[in-house]
Amino acid sequence: MQSTKLIFALVIVIAAVAGWYAFRPERLFTNQSVNEQFPTATAAAPAQLSALASGDFHDVSHKGSGTAAIYQLADGKRVLRFTNFETSNGPDVQVYLVAADDARDAETVKNAGFISLGALKGNVGDQNYDVPANIDLNKYRAVSIWCRRFSANFATAPLRQQQS
Repeated sequence: MQSTKLIFALVIVIAAVAGWYAFRPERLFTNQSVNEQFPTATAAAPAQLSALASGDFHDVSHKGSGTAAIYQLADGKRVLRFTNFETSNGPDVQVYLVAADDARDAETVKNAGFISLGALKGNVGDQNYDVPANIDLNKYRAVSIWCRRFSANFATAPLRQQQS
């Protein structure tokens, strides 16, 4: 009987640790702040460059705010920049470019197709992500903050082409 209780307690402890690892509940209450400067490949500040495309974040499964804009730098590189950005924190959160005009749910992201630009650097603050040269901005017209662990679209910014 004593060994059965010990085994049961061990199973409970293992399940609790696995549940904590899977859900990472402490991240709901902590922020990861980032404050990256605009890339130095150009002397111009973002206000002096015209964005190729830009849009504001809106809520999907979590609150999201701020602006996403894609700039082309003097050296030809493209960068996606978040300014005044804020959303929820979570496990395994990624930045996706989505082949849709907008993504108001998770199904749109999954069905339209996406390209990952990497892990979200922080859930609060200004940050930059390299956009590969072979990405067609006429096809990939939205930015999604995506939690891979739960297949959840936290927030989306539809990108509108800027007129030159």
